[in-house]
Amino acid sequence: MHASPHASPHVTTAAEPAVWQNWSGDVRIHPARTVAPATPAEVADAVGAAARNGLRIKAVGSGHSFTSIAATDGVLLRMDRLDGLVSVDRASGLVTVQGGMPLHRINPLLAEHGLAMENLGDIDRQTITGAISTGTHGTGVRFGGIATQVRALDLVLADGSEVHCSAEENPDLFSAARIGLGALGIITTVTLQCVPSYALRCVEEPMPLDRVLADLDQLVDGSDHFEFFWFPHTRTALTKRLTRLPADAALSPVSPLRRWFDDDFVTNTAFEGLLRLGTRFPAAVPAITRLATGAVSSRDYSDVSYRVFASPRDVRFREGEYAVPREHAADVIREIAHWTATHDEKVSFPLEVRFSAADDIPLSPSHRRTSAYIAFHQYHRMPYERYFDAVQSVFDTVDGRPHWGKMHRLDAERLRPRYPRFDEFTALRDRLDPEGLFRNTYLDTVLGVPGRRED
Repeated sequence: MHASPHASPHVTTAAEPAVWQNWSGDVRIHPARTVAPATPAEVADAVGAAARNGLRIKAVGSGHSFTSIAATDGVLLRMDRLDGLVSVDRASGLVTVQGGMPLHRINPLLAEHGLAMENLGDIDRQTITGAISTGTHGTGVRFGGIATQVRALDLVLADGSEVHCSAEENPDLFSAARIGLGALGIITTVTLQCVPSYALRCVEEPMPLDRVLADLDQLVDGSDHFEFFWFPHTRTALTKRLTRLPADAALSPVSPLRRWFDDDFVTNTAFEGLLRLGTRFPAAVPAITRLATGAVSSRDYSDVSYRVFASPRDVRFREGEYAVPREHAADVIREIAHWTATHDEKVSFPLEVRFSAADDIPLSPSHRRTSAYIAFHQYHRMPYERYFDAVQSVFDTVDGRPHWGKMHRLDAERLRPRYPRFDEFTALRDRLDPEGLFRNTYLDTVLGVPGRRED
């Protein structure tokens, strides 16, 4: 099965100024030029044209990163039309898609062929390239992030060449480019190792936070996929335990009415209204978080895997996330809870805690260590700086590694000692892009300027 051809790429003109912003609205840019290629050859043409015109170039997907990782004042490469299904091999489970295909479209296509992704996060709006390039993950201590499911990549490099890489072909590039931050090239196709379709049983249950932290190892190891949310100003955790089931298992999905009420009305519409109230009257925030926690009831249901993993997220927020060694998770959360209890800081969004297996990807936050991912949020209309700074100070004590697509304050000097293969990655970046065609301010901050070691 092959992708259908598209028309020539769309390019904005001076009379059609390009303005782009990310999902949260924090990053807003005015690139000199915007191009929407439909084929890898058109990507190569755009890269070559940018180089000739002395412009930098960045690819952007759905804009679900909270950082400026895709920002540019040069050429913005929109991946929207590079979104086809290239091939499916049901016997081997290898599926190749173009880099601009979003996860929410990949999953139903896989299901048509009796396949599924091994693990997913709780949001499926990202493109496959954006998801892997920033280290997007799900939960499940025996499963790696989405990038660990990649078996091959096709990229356009800074010199305009189209390169295929895998564990056997160009292995150094493949190893690094699975979480490449957009610094090594523009990914045009991704080959995923998929698994036979499966279902999930989901048990959602409020539990006392102290109990969750005391029994955290048993909860994590006792489920295929375990996560929990905790709202500051409360002492209750909202737990979610997923068990993998055969594809032909009898399913008991949430009814459409219950799903609408729980996942759309309560979690999005009503919560948004309460948060607007909290923005106007900050003293009401602790009561709002307690009300939000109490409004979430227990559920026990089963459905096709991708319908259980992902949930709608319509309320806008700011987010940071760090991976810490699993063994430090409970203490880190206790320290954050202590800070919020002893400071007059109104935090309207929960912490989200998930778990992931160690992997071998150089810039993966889970590189060589089993990790707990702890995400911290704040409603986009409310102050966040003091809270985010305090939380990150806690993560610093255990060498936390930030999610590359979420807000953090670390630069290359502070990141280098946290990643054993950091210099290996930057050396590859310097060799493949010596002129810095794929640079931007974010990459200069977190990786350092090409060719310059900042000790």
